[in-house]
Amino acid sequence: MADPKTPPGSGSPVRRRSGEPPVARWALTAVAVLTVVIFIGLPIAVVFTEALRSGLGAYAASIRDPNTLTAIRLTLTVAGLAVPLNLVFGLAAAWAIAKFDFPGKRIFTALIDVPLAVSPVVAGMMFLFLFGSQGWLGSWLTAHHVKILFAVPGMVLATVFVTFPFVARELIPLMEEQGTEEEEAALALGASGWQIFRRVTLPNIKWALLYGVILCNARAMGEFGAVSVVSGHISGVTNTLPLQVEQLYDEFHLTSAFSVASLLSLLGIITLAAKGFVERRGRAAGAWTERGEVA
Repeated sequence: MADPKTPPGSGSPVRRRSGEPPVARWALTAVAVLTVVIFIGLPIAVVFTEALRSGLGAYAASIRDPNTLTAIRLTLTVAGLAVPLNLVFGLAAAWAIAKFDFPGKRIFTALIDVPLAVSPVVAGMMFLFLFGSQGWLGSWLTAHHVKILFAVPGMVLATVFVTFPFVARELIPLMEEQGTEEEEAALALGASGWQIFRRVTLPNIKWALLYGVILCNARAMGEFGAVSVVSGHISGVTNTLPLQVEQLYDEFHLTSAFSVASLLSLLGIITLAAKGFVERRGRAAGAWTERGEVA
């Protein structure tokens, strides 16, 4: 039976015409494009224009600054530790919520969204009151010479907290939609838990998992509020790229500040490109609906 959306002899579907008049469609499109240009395009253009205002030599010198290189390495280190942790935690949480029923499931699901509802600064203060010298665990940590705040461990913990929902929230709807029939069939055939996960569950969620990891990594590298509280703002020691941008700008090193900011802008552009690629592959594999939503 022929597809009613596809005319005879045509290989591609025809879009249905909307009921709005052409003037309204053009007006809405113009408003949308203008909004994107003003609030996204212009700021990015300003960042790169200011970064290159003094020439490529000054731009390269700003990037090669020892404190900036340290900030780059620290940003990669924090993201490199936080993202795999959230990958494991998010995958485990999504699997537990989507595949099993247990007491407190709704509460556990709601707790996953807490980092999205709490200000990152509040999250940083939470770790400050927990691990600080006057905090609940501060005296014990000091006695055992364990340093969490104003060091990499505290920055990783804060980043893990604020980025925790991204992987889990991408996987839960998809895994709930898929159900447990395939896993139950594999179990009936004698597969072990690891075999079920590796050969059944993981192939079905790989694109949504990668999508969540990309979003998690982008947020981890660009996180400012929570990391700002627990890092101590020690230049060349605990400054990540966002903190380095703020410090350079406050010290009126504008060219250096915009040069470092351009690195974060490039990260955003790369993230968008990777996000688009994963969306296309995921849609082709059936992980997304035609509207671009996770199935």
